Amino acid sequence: MSVLVVGLSHRSAPVDALEDVALDGEAVTKILDDVHGAAHLSEAVIVATCNRLELYADAATFHGGIDEAGALLSRHTGVPLERLTPYFYVHYEERAVSHLFHVASGLDSMVVGETQILGQVREAFRLAQTSGVTGRVLTELFQTALRVGKRAHAETDIGTAGRSLVTVGLASIVPSIARSESQPVASSGTSWRELVSGLRALVVGAGSMSALAATTLAEAGAEVVIANRTLDHGSRIASSVGGHAVPMSEVADHVGEVDLLVSCTGAAGVIIPYDLVEAAMEYRRGRPLGILDLALPHDVDASVSDVPGVVLTDLSRLAQKQDADGGAVADDVEAVRAIVVEEVSGFTTARRAARVAPTVVALREMADEVVEAELARIEGRLPDLDDHARNEVRATVRRVVDKLLHSPTVRVKELASQPDGASYESALRELFALDPRSVEAVAKPDTTTESAKRGENS
Repeated sequence: MSVLVVGLSHRSAPVDALEDVALDGEAVTKILDDVHGAAHLSEAVIVATCNRLELYADAATFHGGIDEAGALLSRHTGVPLERLTPYFYVHYEERAVSHLFHVASGLDSMVVGETQILGQVREAFRLAQTSGVTGRVLTELFQTALRVGKRAHAETDIGTAGRSLVTVGLASIVPSIARSESQPVASSGTSWRELVSGLRALVVGAGSMSALAATTLAEAGAEVVIANRTLDHGSRIASSVGGHAVPMSEVADHVGEVDLLVSCTGAAGVIIPYDLVEAAMEYRRGRPLGILDLALPHDVDASVSDVPGVVLTDLSRLAQKQDADGGAVADDVEAVRAIVVEEVSGFTTARRAARVAPTVVALREMADEVVEAELARIEGRLPDLDDHARNEVRATVRRVVDKLLHSPTVRVKELASQPDGASYESALRELFALDPRSVEAVAKPDTTTESAKRGENS
C-alpha cells in the first residue's frame, strides 16, 4: 500500500475553478464515506480549504488510485472530470509525503507561512478519523505532518514572515479607506494596524477565518460587529472580541454604517450583492468602504469594485499581490525547506524499515512452529527425559534458532531502510518460503487498536 495525493490548489488552478470545487464539511464527509467502498483506496483524508482541495489516500495501485480519487472529487463537487483533470496534481509515496509536509508548514500557502493551514490540516485529519477511514498509514503520516508544521513555526520566523490572508488583505485595503475626512492620510511609515484603530468593521460569518478576522481587527482597535445566520455562534465570537452580534438579515443596515466589511461564510453563492453595496454607498455620501472577501465561492459580487468609493480585495487580488511581493522572507523559507527535507527523509526511512517488520515477525512465528514441532518429536522419541534435561534441550534448540535468525533479520531491517529495501524483504520471503498469508495477517492492523487510537486522537 502506498501514499497518494490527488488535488488542486491556487498553484495549479484559477480562483474560479477553486470556487467550483469548494466543499463544506458535510460534502467532505460524504467523500470519506464513499472511500469505505472503494476498490483501490483503503484510507483517506480530505484537506478542503478556500485555496485547495486534496485527497490523501493509502492506495493499493497507482493508476487505480488516481482514477478512483479523481472520480470521487468529480462526483462530489459536481464538476466533470475532464474539467478538473487539467488542474489536478498527483504526488506518490515520498513526493506525497513531502507535499503534505510543505502544506502543513505553510510553504504551499497563498500567503507563505500563514498559520491557519496547520489547524485546517488537523481538522481534516480529525474528520477522517471520525469517519473511520484512517488507519496505520495515514495516521502516522498526518501526525508527523502536524509535528513538522509545529516545528517549522517554533524553529523559524516563517509565521511572522508570511502573514495570514486576513492580515495581508487588511494591509492592502485599510490605507486606501483611511484617506477620508475622519482619518489622517496614511504616510509611507504608517502601519495599517494604526489606521484601523477607531474604525468600525462588520465581519460576516462565524467560521475560523471570520473569527481570525474579528480578533485581528479588535486587537488593532477596531469596533467589531459579527453577522451570522446562527446568532448564538456570532455572539460567541463577538463576546470574545468585545463586539456585538447581529442576525444576517441586518447586514444591509450595517454596511452603510461601517468602514470595513470582511466576509467569509462558505455560502453557496453571493450574499453581498451589487445592489446592496450600491445603496449603502449612496447612504454613505462619499465615505469609502473597504471590502475583504475571503470566501470561496465569493460572498461579494465582484462588480461592486465598480461602485465609486468601494475598495475591494478578494482571493484573486491577494494571489496577484503575493506574486508581486515575492512571498515571505527567503531565509525563513529556506530554513523551513531544510526542516521539511530532513523530516521527509526520516519519515520515509522509518517507513521503509517498518515495512519489513511483518515479514520478520512471520519468520519468527514460522521458526517457533518448527521448534515446537521438533521438540514434540524429541519428547515423543525420548519419553524418559527428566524435567532438567527436557528444559536444557528446549533452551538449546531455541538458542540455536535465535542465533541463526539474528543476523539475517537485523541485516534485512537495515537494508530495508534504503530506497531499494523492498527487494531485500522479498528475498527474505523467498529464501524462507514464507506464506504470504502469514505476512499479511501480521501486517493487517488490529481494528480494535485502531479504533482506540481514533478515540484517543479525536
